[in-house]
Amino acid sequence: MLSLHTNAASLSSQTAVGRTQQALNTSLTRLGTGYRVNSSQDDAAGLQISSRLLAQTRGMAVAQKNTQNGISMLQTADGGLDELGNILLRMKDLATEAFTASTTSADKVALQSEYDALGKELSNIIKNTSFGGKQLFSDGTTTDGTNGLFSSGLTFQIGATSGETMVVNTSTNLTALATALSGVAGTYATPATPGTELVSGATNAMIDTIASTLDKVGALRAELGASANRLDHVYNNLSNMSLNTTNARGRIMDVDYAQEASNSTQQQLILQAGTSSLKQANSLSQLVLSLLQ
Repeated sequence: MLSLHTNAASLSSQTAVGRTQQALNTSLTRLGTGYRVNSSQDDAAGLQISSRLLAQTRGMAVAQKNTQNGISMLQTADGGLDELGNILLRMKDLATEAFTASTTSADKVALQSEYDALGKELSNIIKNTSFGGKQLFSDGTTTDGTNGLFSSGLTFQIGATSGETMVVNTSTNLTALATALSGVAGTYATPATPGTELVSGATNAMIDTIASTLDKVGALRAELGASANRLDHVYNNLSNMSLNTTNARGRIMDVDYAQEASNSTQQQLILQAGTSSLKQANSLSQLVLSLLQ
């Protein structure tokens, strides 16, 4: 039917052109941003899943940094204990040399002088070994192994959720070591007072005391090393989970450029055809005028 008031062909063409234009705009937006989902309207369920995956990957990235910082802190403590062990070995050498018949009283006084200096350094390590401005073994004033980071359980956040934590508690071994060190050298707890461990009247039992203390150093270092190794495995596992979670989010959010470029070309051709059809549909009203001539 020819009508001046209603052009059904034109209306249909306008609707088709509008839909094609909307599809083309969506395609061009995806090509411009690189994302398949740019608003909840594009994929409501996909956007929700993607947001959850993003929160998880970001949490795991921070947890990875936590594990690396934790390993660094444990290695700092282990380094301090390593030097403490070296000092104890030297003190054991001095004690072994002191308690032999060929060592004179004057020799023992000289050996005691070095022994005292080493005892002061033991105290310095326990007091001042720190990480990030926080003492690890003590509070900086005492030598009994209290009020430092390792004086109580340490909780590491190793995942994206509240339940993913790791507790390292070295307080028992640290207290045992601090107590043993106080029996090795008088200058450990009271640096201003010279010791008497190697001079006249002392016995060679100090050799065994130092050996026992070295065992306690080893026990604490073993605990720190085991915890550092576990954190290393935690980091590797987080890397694996983060990689796969990121890939999963990419499959939801990222645009397939090959497919989207094809879609864009198709929509452009359809839009051109629709525009041409609309132009022809709008010219149909001219046929009515020709009937009236």
